[in-house]
Amino acid sequence: MAGFKGWIGLGIIVASEILLFAGQPFVGVYFTPLVWTGYILLIDSLVYRQKGKSLIVNRMGEFLLLLPLSIGLWLIFEFYNLYLRNWHYVGLPEDPLSRWLGYAWAFATIWPAILLTAEWLEGSKFLAPKKIRPFPVTPLILWFSFFLGFGFLVSPFVVPQGVAHYLAAPVWLGFIFFLDPINYWLEGRSLWRDLQEGNPKTLYSLLGSGAVCGGLWEFWNYWAGAKWHYTIPILGHLKIFEMPFLGYLGFPPFAVECFILYEFLKRLFFPQKGSSWTGSLSRKASSLKP
Repeated sequence: MAGFKGWIGLGIIVASEILLFAGQPFVGVYFTPLVWTGYILLIDSLVYRQKGKSLIVNRMGEFLLLLPLSIGLWLIFEFYNLYLRNWHYVGLPEDPLSRWLGYAWAFATIWPAILLTAEWLEGSKFLAPKKIRPFPVTPLILWFSFFLGFGFLVSPFVVPQGVAHYLAAPVWLGFIFFLDPINYWLEGRSLWRDLQEGNPKTLYSLLGSGAVCGGLWEFWNYWAGAKWHYTIPILGHLKIFEMPFLGYLGFPPFAVECFILYEFLKRLFFPQKGSSWTGSLSRKASSLKP
């Protein structure tokens, strides 16, 4: 059944591509959430084939909870964009219900796609199970990270609008430095703790996930009828698809942010629950011998 789910996902992607270029109006408008729905089914199937368990097959409740969480978490970045003004949407339906349906559906796919891709990469041959020299994480480093992240996150709100337009990088890094020390202090999954243990595998898998999903986002967005355009102020004319070249540097840290935000919410609201697959990423790698 899990393997059949993967074929369904692949079929959704292929059918959406064919219908898009055939000019089917519904697919043109909802192309992005359609292909990402197919991608999530496909990548979850690949994870199941790799590990014998996966998010959708074994933790359907967590998956269903992740969908509205993904919407809410992405709206944080939409709020920041009111100040950054780095992207805007075009080709959207005029009907408000259809438009908001498209928003919600598309936003709901972001976190599942990022986290499932990271899990698949974690178990693949692309990431050799090697440890690095442990990094000494001191209280001073954690507090410095916390305040640095806080400064990054508030920076777009305390500078003139013309300056805020240039502050995308601090936003894409801010939650990493701000929340990961909190995850550490709450004894949740923390990348600082992973580095302290000499285990970079979770970090590598997340950076790779951001690169993979970022490339697919921009590739599929380029052909979609309802899509987003960018107004990045630095070298904005040098583009790959719709995204300026420098913008691709933001996808890997964004994936790290997705992980840290999700782990923070889990630790905050479900402190007694066992770790999900996001915890197993680092837990498994930390058991490796140097």
